[in-house]
Amino acid sequence: MSTELPVAAQLAAYNARDLEAFLACFAESFRGYRMPTESPSTVGKEALRAFYAEHRFNNPALRAELLSRTVMGNKVFDHEKIHGLSPEPIESMAVFEVQEGLIQTAWFYFPS
Repeated sequence: MSTELPVAAQLAAYNARDLEAFLACFAESFRGYRMPTESPSTVGKEALRAFYAEHRFNNPALRAELLSRTVMGNKVFDHEKIHGLSPEPIESMAVFEVQEGLIQTAWFYFPS
């Protein structure tokens, strides 16, 4: 299975605000980090479900525009422009670690 496949699928589900399809791309033991912190901001698929249900997928203006993607080994680096979280789009970088066809870990960077 391609390392890129679950990352592409989660982006499509994100843009469709399809929570179940989005969650299907992540491991049960998922850990998400908001850089530059060293502690995870999200631990486990159920925490991911709660966050995206309450803070993302209820936003009809939400959309992520992929600016570039690089795959290196089992890591996928996405440079994105996020629309709908603020009046102006926000650029971000996401790094996804994929193992056994699922996203195990993700690091998100939003410039201040």
